[in-house]
Amino acid sequence: MTGALAEDPCSEALVAFALDCQHYAIRLDDVRRSIRVVTVTPLPGAPEIVSGIVNLGGEVLPVIDLRARFGHPRRDVCLSDHLLIAMAGTRWVALRVDETLGVLDIPLTEIVSTDAILPGLPLVDGTIRCEDGLILIHDLRRLLSLDEGTAVDHALTQIAVGIGAIAQ
Repeated sequence: MTGALAEDPCSEALVAFALDCQHYAIRLDDVRRSIRVVTVTPLPGAPEIVSGIVNLGGEVLPVIDLRARFGHPRRDVCLSDHLLIAMAGTRWVALRVDETLGVLDIPLTEIVSTDAILPGLPLVDGTIRCEDGLILIHDLRRLLSLDEGTAVDHALTQIAVGIGAIAQ
């Protein structure tokens, strides 16, 4: 996905995705790739917004349920769902979304600060008006709270210890 757009200091490259009928976006620089959903293995001890883990080429990633984080009703995984492999703070995660809509190159003048229209939304950096309504731009650095990040680390460590014990 990266490298597809020329770097323009007057625009922001974003990856747009959908949950139900609402559109969201995250910065392209934070995204490694988008793939169709794969089998998600439960991760005991993880926070509620972590639906499990996936193994992508030997890299184990926590799967974040954005439906839970953004207040959408929970639903089972559908074969049409996508995983956005993205950097959230200091860790790579798989973000489960209904659909990846594509890459947008948005002029900075069209991005409205959240404080100007929706003050108090901690995960939203800005908005873009479009024909279908608003696209909410999210800051992945704030996706997991410190406690959630620590719980994910602990749960992943427990899994690694368990796998190590089995291998011996």
